[in-house]
Amino acid sequence: MTGGTVLSTVAPSADTSAGVVDVLLWVVLPYVTIAVFVLGHIWRYRYDKFGWTTRSSQLYESRLLRIGSPLFHFGILLVLMGHVGGLVIPDRWTEAVGISEHAYHVVAVSLGTFAGVCTLAGLAILIYRRRTVGPVFSATTRNDKLMYAVLTLVIVLGLSATVVANIAGGGYNYRETVSPWFRSVFYLQPDADLMVDVPILFKLHALSALLLFCVWPFTRLVHMLTAPIGYLTRPYIVYRSRDARLGTRAPRRGWEHRPG
Repeated sequence: MTGGTVLSTVAPSADTSAGVVDVLLWVVLPYVTIAVFVLGHIWRYRYDKFGWTTRSSQLYESRLLRIGSPLFHFGILLVLMGHVGGLVIPDRWTEAVGISEHAYHVVAVSLGTFAGVCTLAGLAILIYRRRTVGPVFSATTRNDKLMYAVLTLVIVLGLSATVVANIAGGGYNYRETVSPWFRSVFYLQPDADLMVDVPILFKLHALSALLLFCVWPFTRLVHMLTAPIGYLTRPYIVYRSRDARLGTRAPRRGWEHRPG
């Protein structure tokens, strides 16, 4: 759901009811994902603190990284902001502050499509770099490959749902179905009925996002939940020469130091 609300409003019909599969997908699976996400991070921090890193490969190659990394992070930040606005904030709140449905739709779809393209382009550059640069490819783990595959799937499905529903099609208002379902999960009152009539691309995007959050704690994505706050308070690092006399007197002229 890279884009925002849409021109046409589609709400679940009155006789729509969730079956067993819908309950498993939209009630059970979200809570399993949350449990794996939380407990996985606790386990990772306790048993793999030294592996809690981005595994930077900048020393191996920097030209493509300087292009792909900012492009990806800029796009993913816009995508995250769009999802917060579309999933967390109810539509009645935006209407209460004077943002019309049409205005929200135009801004959300435009920025969402732009953000999705930027994210996908940056990710493509990073994957190309990781595959074609020998040292970077050698440092790529199986978890890295899984992360890139799932992340690409999530972005492609989200961008496809936006383009198909809001640009190529007549529009779909996921803020009346997917968004209330998303909030209902955190209210501990999950409503699977809201997801029954949701278009397939939106469903696949949501399921791929749940998969991403399941693998998140076991990949380099953990670095997104940390900040180098310790650098602000840690003591200075003091470097000392092995020769205690160096630093207390000027070195002698010549090729090597002679005893005074």
